[in-house]
Amino acid sequence: MGSDKEDLKEALSSLSVRQQRKNADEAEKHAFWDTQPVPALSDDTDSLSDTQIGPIDPAEPDKVRKQPYNLPDMFQWSDVNLDRDEEAQELYTLLHENYVEDGDNMFRFDYSIPFLRWAMQPPGFRPQWHIGVRVTQTQKLVAFIGATPAELYCHGARVQASAAVSALPSPSSPSSSAAESAQPAAAAAGEEGSSGEGDAEPSEEVVPGGEAGDGGNRDSVVEVNFLCVHKKLRSKRLAPVLIRELTRRVNICGIFQACYTAGVVLPKPVARSRYYHRSLNPKKLIEVGFSRLAPRMTMVRTIKLYALPDAPQTRGLRPLKDADCEICCKMLNEHLLRFTLAPQLSIAEFRHWMVPRAGVVHSYVIEDSSTKQVTDMISFYALPSSILGNDKHRTLRAAYCYYYFATKTPLLALMTDALILAKRQDFDVFNALDILDNEPVLKELKFGIGDGHLQYYMYNWRCPTVKSSQVGLVLL
Repeated sequence: MGSDKEDLKEALSSLSVRQQRKNADEAEKHAFWDTQPVPALSDDTDSLSDTQIGPIDPAEPDKVRKQPYNLPDMFQWSDVNLDRDEEAQELYTLLHENYVEDGDNMFRFDYSIPFLRWAMQPPGFRPQWHIGVRVTQTQKLVAFIGATPAELYCHGARVQASAAVSALPSPSSPSSSAAESAQPAAAAAGEEGSSGEGDAEPSEEVVPGGEAGDGGNRDSVVEVNFLCVHKKLRSKRLAPVLIRELTRRVNICGIFQACYTAGVVLPKPVARSRYYHRSLNPKKLIEVGFSRLAPRMTMVRTIKLYALPDAPQTRGLRPLKDADCEICCKMLNEHLLRFTLAPQLSIAEFRHWMVPRAGVVHSYVIEDSSTKQVTDMISFYALPSSILGNDKHRTLRAAYCYYYFATKTPLLALMTDALILAKRQDFDVFNALDILDNEPVLKELKFGIGDGHLQYYMYNWRCPTVKSSQVGLVLL
């Protein structure tokens, strides 16, 4: 009996120590975010009026720090050039070994090099926003943070540094249809930044990968992604200095707002969403521990439950082609105008994000057989995960629901065809957030609710909370 008491005491003591460490980690995170222009968790943002929506800190380009932030001794800044195969491989290795894992340490995202190039090099990307940290002595890449430009609208206002916030475009306006502008991207950005606060130095106006006249870089916000620090260096406080340095470099380019997502709660989420999962290969998912056999269910019955037709059911379904981009961009932008938090894409951006790339992104349209006009679009991207500690399976092949619009075909039919297409391409699971118009069709299509939440955040932007069903933004 005495031994049992000692075991219980030891277990409770261990639990207390772990909780104290967790609390200390949370306090440390919040200590950093309390210095940043983000709402506190205690702020009542839902009572904000329309006139209070906007930047938290004013844009002050003249006060932006000119020199990089200091790193701890033995580390140095080093931009990662994804066009160089060896540097792309270094980033892949860093993320593959140290990036996001599930709570049980069973799966870890496995972003391929083609995926990383797709995610980090859209029109208007800037190489100086691909920030690495290396060990000076060995030159080993041990940390990274990246950002890409986007045009984002929130609660009917364009997210931007200017105090004179632009209104949401109407469906017939050139910007909402992403029609090509006659002005260069830099000039267009200067016109939209009405106060001139977003003006960058001439050297910053270069738009790698952009198309002149296509609005590829409209300098509204950056989307931040791939913040990763090597596991052995988590105590070196590299993450805050990475965020500060990225903020500095983005500010130099005249952008003072950002958006990002995280599985943890930080000050303060603008939206909260849930992942849902649809089994495509239930036997494998059960074998690797991704899902479990339901009570009173056999493997045979489970496989039958999640069975899908062999071929898509909607007539006129075909892969999206380059020639579809202009009309599909217009239709997608008009669809996204319905949501409280959503981007608007230029044709160049649409082409980059949506034209199919093998093993990266898969996009399909429905073409009316009589009019030959595109009426609907559905897409998903490929993001496998490494399976940790399983002798039989090494990779979990996951498809993620991406952007779509439906004007003629019911979304249920479109999503069903997406599941069929993903299954035919040997994906094991199809994942979707309860954003856009997803939630009403998820249950009917036998999606199961996932663990935890995905939080959306806005940097230097004050606004009321957005319901998940009013989020039209998909971040990779």
